[in-house]
Amino acid sequence: MSEAFTGGCACGAIHYKIAAEPIFTNHCQCRDCQRKSGTGHGSYLTFMREGVTLRGEATHWDIIGDSGNVKTRAFCPTCGSPVYLTFAARPELFTIHAASLDDPRRFTPQAVTYAVRGYDWDQLDPALPKFDKMPPG
Repeated sequence: MSEAFTGGCACGAIHYKIAAEPIFTNHCQCRDCQRKSGTGHGSYLTFMREGVTLRGEATHWDIIGDSGNVKTRAFCPTCGSPVYLTFAARPELFTIHAASLDDPRRFTPQAVTYAVRGYDWDQLDPALPKFDKMPPG
């Protein structure tokens, strides 16, 4: 196993440490991720929740995702930085924003999800597999 994934918000009030490898990494082009990021997609690393150490108190906001399931966005109440997401339908998962990593270069996307909602101006690596929704599994 490589070194732990660490990161948090811009002001340092929220910090995480994850001593595992991500089970999925992706760019998501769903409308919610577009709105949240202010761009054409969000970039994420998803881990099993077991092994996640979290310090600090996030503010949470629930939204119904394109999947129809509730996802909870967690952000810093001080600086507003988005830090992580959880999913009501998959409570065992913990997803972090790639830009929240202490070393964002550790992010390597595996796929593009919700590509059906993508825009021509949001140019992502054409070699990445693209899914109209979330891939099965």
